[in-house]
Amino acid sequence: MSLLTPRERVLAVLNHEVPDRVPIVIGADLTTGIQERAYRRLTTYLGLPQEYQPLYDWPELGAPLPAEAVLERLHSDVRGIQDRFPAETYARNRSRPPGSPYVDDWGVGQPEIEPGVYFPAIHPLKDTQRVENLESYPWPDMHDPTRFAHLRAEAERLAAENRFAIIGAPWLMSPLERAFQLQGMQAFLLNLVDAPDFAAALLRKITDLCKTHLTHFLGEVGEYLDLIILADDLGTQNSLLISPRTYRTLLKPLHAELFALVRQHSRARIFFHSDGDVFPLLDDLVEIGVQVLNPIQTTAGRMANLQELKQRYGERLVFCGAIDTQRVLPFGTVEEVRAEVKRVIEILGAGGGYLLSSVHTIPNETPPENILAMVDAALELAQYG
Repeated sequence: MSLLTPRERVLAVLNHEVPDRVPIVIGADLTTGIQERAYRRLTTYLGLPQEYQPLYDWPELGAPLPAEAVLERLHSDVRGIQDRFPAETYARNRSRPPGSPYVDDWGVGQPEIEPGVYFPAIHPLKDTQRVENLESYPWPDMHDPTRFAHLRAEAERLAAENRFAIIGAPWLMSPLERAFQLQGMQAFLLNLVDAPDFAAALLRKITDLCKTHLTHFLGEVGEYLDLIILADDLGTQNSLLISPRTYRTLLKPLHAELFALVRQHSRARIFFHSDGDVFPLLDDLVEIGVQVLNPIQTTAGRMANLQELKQRYGERLVFCGAIDTQRVLPFGTVEEVRAEVKRVIEILGAGGGYLLSSVHTIPNETPPENILAMVDAALELAQYG
């Protein structure tokens, strides 16, 4: 088979065809990215300039926007297009007192829990259970032009080059995760039982704001996108965060609205990121339009059974991820990394339908040799499936 361009390679897999090699998805957004310390060690190891630009122009996120030289060495077949936060959010956080929490545009506070690591731990709606209190909350302005002003020029540049698959990566279009950030996970899960009308109203408000944001995003770049990343973490290590019934009643209709909006404004394939064991919801996700499933957390419940995943859903889903970040990538040997890549490709890549990536962000503990072993093994397994 002749060599394909990176975009042709990705499109072949999206069409469930067998390409010249398995495509590699690294660096499009946080879920497919590399944490800061691992990235800095990688660039040092490769002898590349120590330039560092934060993803989403957000230093506290702890992840870089990978330099083009890094993406080239990692043979990434995709390039991501990310939105930004309002100018006011950047200005306020860059002038905040040293050591104080980062506060995002939704009002969620993110303290520094260890040097250089921030986590949403200040939840502004933690003690709220009254629907009327949502009316007075200072919600973010999803019409702020700062969010979108740069998008079209970047999309047009990548489209004119026509080399890489283009992935739209708007930040956290995730109703459930936003609710967790605003209330805290425990408080919101309790409210699903104790204050269901409030929980439903909060999810509705978040979804409406996400839809406004997504409409602007797609209005700028929808025509250029091959994929768009949406997300909501629905699983844990061994089960779901919420029952299938709760998902189908409350969240599934909201996800369906977001996916329908994508289909209305773009031909982009819907790439859905959801950590944990989401196996019980796969039929639901397929039904409402998910086409690419990520990150295939192979240490979580039934998601570990790659043969069953491929057999039951291989004709309906493209799989992206599955290279373990709990043990193999950060703590395994180079030989173990290569063996895991071979195992995953042979199962999920059979007949096409697999995009190679790590299970979520490549963690800080990962040595550069293991990152390179992952991508180089994928290149060497040119004939697969």
